[in-house]
Amino acid sequence: MQLLPLDFPEIDSSGMNQIENKIRAIYRLITFSRKHLADDLLDSFLSSTKDLKELLSIKNAQMEAQNEEDARDYLRGLRAALDFVTKEIGCDRTFADRLQLFHLFRIISPVSHLEHPNRFRDTHVQVGSYMCPEPAAINGLVTELFHRIELIKNPVMRAIYFHHELIRIHPFVDGNGRVTRIAKNWMLMYDLYPPIFIKDENEKEEYIATLSASFRRLDKNPRSWNVATIDFFKQEIDRIYQNANTIHRTLQGIGHSNRGMIL
Repeated sequence: MQLLPLDFPEIDSSGMNQIENKIRAIYRLITFSRKHLADDLLDSFLSSTKDLKELLSIKNAQMEAQNEEDARDYLRGLRAALDFVTKEIGCDRTFADRLQLFHLFRIISPVSHLEHPNRFRDTHVQVGSYMCPEPAAINGLVTELFHRIELIKNPVMRAIYFHHELIRIHPFVDGNGRVTRIAKNWMLMYDLYPPIFIKDENEKEEYIATLSASFRRLDKNPRSWNVATIDFFKQEIDRIYQNANTIHRTLQGIGHSNRGMIL
């Protein structure tokens, strides 16, 4: 396996501009608006972000757990990981190295971590029709991936690139999807973007199909971006925008309800 080249095509500049404009609009409301009470704005922003994180946990559990007990265990791990990430961001730490990756693995999949403490998988894995890299290649690929994300300046593209490539490497015996999504959202939230989540079964099917098609095509032509890879990045960009829009609408609603209180 060769990692996806960093010569990003023109993926969706309009979508990126919409996200940036929405994020700026949120912070203009928080910082400058006289139609809002500052405490209400801050509380609303934090509440909206928390709601998105909860939805991330609940939706993933519903779609991946096999029964109610699995769902409860799944949710406990996700919530513990999100609590950890929130505290790390509060201490001004973003996601940037393999120690943090193993820490997420330990929280998300404690049983698997006990069996393989701070180790990558030592077995071959196939995801659909895609054969993941052999175990001997994983360490070098993960090292190279962390080096590459340091070179990507745009926080959104950095997070999506990491997601796409870590899933393709599939470094752990279990919990690869959860660990990858939490790591991606850690990077996004550190730079004040809302987290990305899959909102329903149809969107999850699209997510899996697009990733699978991207991996198959990269297997045949690893030096070039393909339509499916570009589509995956576009879909993730759209999810960020939709979540930012939810936060912005919530803040606007508070402004309207408080308007009569401002003298």
